[in-house]
Amino acid sequence: MNDAAIMDVPQRSAEDRFRAEIADWMRAHLSGRFAELRHRGGPGDEEAFPELRKEWERELAAGGWTCVGWPREHGGRGLSITQQVIFHEEYARAGGPGRMGHIGEGLIGPALIRFGSAAQQKRFLPEIVAGAEFWAQGYSEPNAGSDLANVQTRCTQQPDGRWQVQGQKIWTSLAQESDWIFVLARSEPGSKGNKGLSFLLLPLRQPGISIWPIRQLGGGAEFNEVFFDGALADNEHMVGAPGEGWKVAMGLLEAERGVSTLGQQMHFSHELERIVRVAKQNGRERDAQIRQRIAHAWIGLRVMRYNALRMLAGDATSLGREALIYKYYWSNWHRDLGKLAMDVLGAEGDVRSDEPDIRALQQLFFFSRADTIYAGTNEIQLNLIAERGLGMPREPRGDSPMTTNNKP
Repeated sequence: MNDAAIMDVPQRSAEDRFRAEIADWMRAHLSGRFAELRHRGGPGDEEAFPELRKEWERELAAGGWTCVGWPREHGGRGLSITQQVIFHEEYARAGGPGRMGHIGEGLIGPALIRFGSAAQQKRFLPEIVAGAEFWAQGYSEPNAGSDLANVQTRCTQQPDGRWQVQGQKIWTSLAQESDWIFVLARSEPGSKGNKGLSFLLLPLRQPGISIWPIRQLGGGAEFNEVFFDGALADNEHMVGAPGEGWKVAMGLLEAERGVSTLGQQMHFSHELERIVRVAKQNGRERDAQIRQRIAHAWIGLRVMRYNALRMLAGDATSLGREALIYKYYWSNWHRDLGKLAMDVLGAEGDVRSDEPDIRALQQLFFFSRADTIYAGTNEIQLNLIAERGLGMPREPRGDSPMTTNNKP
């Protein structure tokens, strides 16, 4: 090729080269024994191949693809927001499986970087980066789901300095596969609301902890009840000071609306593509209403992407209006996508199927029914938007069994 021809070849940007690097790595490594993990382990399918997915975490770690947004001094790669977005998009595009290390990498890790002691960072962060330890989240309780400040699990300091935990957590994803759990517990007797709470790190494999699976509509049981009956946390495993648990818990939730949202949207895109493929196969694409709903789903997905980019361009230390609306928007969109999936299947969707496309759309429908409930119900999300985003007066909170510990 002569010099003139070379000048005519568009030079790939640094972002394009980085995107190609990730795609090439995924193509080379998500193969062989890992090939069956493609597009597995996502919402509603989290029980799939847990041990192999743990091995996949270690494969990612060996390639330097875990904790890519963490600072280098904490074992991460220190990638820019743009680079992190590219990574999560290409990971999902390649069919990367649901991350067994998501809670560690995306939630407790950033919380420890922000609030943890040097000793806690040294003990836990390298194990997360290496894909060697896995975490569960101990927030929700039977009477404290969306109303997180109503937690009743309590912890009491023992003469030897350790903290003894009594209580129950529920909807604990993959607790049966995890090594550690972080727990929000009430450390000051008689305290109410968000006062008197502490944030503890506990090993799950110890006396005083029992894990009971919750069978779901789709047949799986990745959620669990976790009971604490005298379980112990070392004093040095309290994050922050006693009584500062709410601050740590809220800081952790801010990390939940991060760059991985773009990966989530790539997963949604894959689900929409599957719906379109099935509609073409069974002739439902000729139904004008189905075609219109597919178009609206595609438009909604693009709106979601642009809002996420706007959200990520804002202040990383606080939740702006863009972040406040995100959970409400995606959960309602995804629930409607589940309905669309079943309508595309028609009568074929009424009977449990082992055919991959049909079964995947059935699971999408079953699991998406919960999207507008977990991680804050629609009603809670609308209150947050109104009160924090729009500055409207707080909704009156009367004494009721749903919001207090008083009996009716």
